[in-house]
Amino acid sequence: MAPSKKYSPEFREESVQFALKSSKTISETARELGLNPETLRGWVKKHEKENQPAAGAELTVSERARLKELERRNRELEMENSFLKKAAAYFAKDHR
Repeated sequence: MAPSKKYSPEFREESVQFALKSSKTISETARELGLNPETLRGWVKKHEKENQPAAGAELTVSERARLKELERRNRELEMENSFLKKAAAYFAKDHR
C-alpha cells in the first residue's frame, strides 16, 4: 500500500472549485489534477456539506419570486444609471 499524500488546504480548495466550475466529471477533473477520483469526490462532498444553507434557510416560492423581481429591477436601474451617466458626460462637454 502506498503512503497517503498530504495536500495543503489551499490545493484542496482550488481543486474543489475547479471541479465545481468544470463541465467535466469529477473523475475527468481528478485525472487532470493527478488525483484519485475518490479523493476529489470526497473533498467536493465535504465542501458542499459545509457550504449548504442552514436548515430552514431555504427560500419560499414567494420569496424566490420576489428575489427574482428585485434582481430584474436592479439590472434595469443599473442600465438606466449607466445611460444617465453617459448622457451627463455628453451634455457636460463644451459644444461650441
